[in-house]
Amino acid sequence: MFSLVPKEMIFFDLFEEAAKNAHLGALALVDLLENYVNVVEKVKKIKDIEHAGDKITHTTIEKLNQTFITPIDREDIHELICRIDDIIDLIDTAVARMNLYKIDKPTDDAKALAKVLVKATKIIIELLPKMRNLKLSSSLLQDCIEIHTQENEGDRIEQHALASLFENGHDPIFIIKWKDIYEELESATDRCEDVANVIEGIVLKNA
Repeated sequence: MFSLVPKEMIFFDLFEEAAKNAHLGALALVDLLENYVNVVEKVKKIKDIEHAGDKITHTTIEKLNQTFITPIDREDIHELICRIDDIIDLIDTAVARMNLYKIDKPTDDAKALAKVLVKATKIIIELLPKMRNLKLSSSLLQDCIEIHTQENEGDRIEQHALASLFENGHDPIFIIKWKDIYEELESATDRCEDVANVIEGIVLKNA
């Protein structure tokens, strides 16, 4: 039967745009940590990427409020775009703290967490186009497993990083600064896993 109100598919475009933006932020984070020069300028670049993510989220929510029929549940659209946006928000928070705390050089564990974020956000970019056809559920779920694997690696790196802080005789201020930064970076990997969890839920609803 012909529908006068077609399902609005632009949400998938917005999901994919948000994921690319988060990945761009992860790449900028790696560039900052691997080439720790022009820090203020690089931190500003990440802030600009974060602002771009906010705009995509705002556009998505605005579109959601204007759309009568959506391709997937409304609450899933809202949850998914917010969790993707959280990734770049937490990256931005971490680098802002580094700038605020006048960190003189990044640690190997911070670099490792940044690389996990690059891998996880790249998987998200690759899986989102498959959501346009939920018959590809087995492939989608496999991608989600890969994201869970990256989040587990993020947990492992954070535990190693925290143990190193307390084992190597650092002064308390150094410990406080880096504990805060590590937690923000690891939380960004958690948000990648949250994206996978939302997608798994969507697949199950539409199986």
